[in-house]
Amino acid sequence: MDGTFDHVMIRVEDLEESLDWYQTHLNYEEKGRWEADTFTNVFLGPEDVHEDGALLELTYNHDDRTYDLGDAWGHIAVRVPEDALQESYDQLMAEGVEDYRDPESCGNRYAFVKDPDGHEIEIVKRDHGAKWSIDHTMIRVEDADEALGYWTRKFEYTEVPGRWEADSFSNYFVAPEDAPEEAMKIELTYNYDGREYTMGDGWGHVAVRVDDLDDAWDDLMTREAPDYRDPESCDHNYAFTKDQDGHEVELVTRD
Repeated sequence: MDGTFDHVMIRVEDLEESLDWYQTHLNYEEKGRWEADTFTNVFLGPEDVHEDGALLELTYNHDDRTYDLGDAWGHIAVRVPEDALQESYDQLMAEGVEDYRDPESCGNRYAFVKDPDGHEIEIVKRDHGAKWSIDHTMIRVEDADEALGYWTRKFEYTEVPGRWEADSFSNYFVAPEDAPEEAMKIELTYNYDGREYTMGDGWGHVAVRVDDLDDAWDDLMTREAPDYRDPESCDHNYAFTKDQDGHEVELVTRD
């Protein structure tokens, strides 16, 4: 199993507004599109995204539905150069992006903005990867040991540098062992107060790239991953499982 993260999917209520926002403010370009009868998927990323870098998938359903973000999904994080956090944030503010959490309020280590649908976007300082490329996706988990075990056993991931254990929460980062630093990671956030989370429907899934869909699915079933949507039910184009908290994980192949 390759295991590199291919993309993260979010649902949007106005496709043109969202496309304009990401193309204007993060300088994303359209990498692919799938037009179906009832929905449209658009894949976005920086022009010079790494070959193993993750894309952002916008899903627009044609029935004008609205979404609840819930709190089980946290944010996507995008990269800027180490010395460009304040400059990048100031640029977004000048362009009219909502002022959510500025660098000063975050100890000048990171900052946050929101897209038109309220999805949180963290801005992180990195010395690798294209500007605005996706660094990680954060999800909240109810049991850190169980979550780390899930990604270790089901997907053969390892914990990568970045662990942060604070007084009230911990963050853990996991990724395939041999993934390049430009690839996306998953950030597992565990709060110590025993809270539970609501999944909502404004976030969709993270997608994991596999070499062979059927072989990867068989491995997951052997490792007792949830059988959510198997390859056959998806015309052998993709498949879906879930983690221990219900976050959806898509399996995809890429030529």
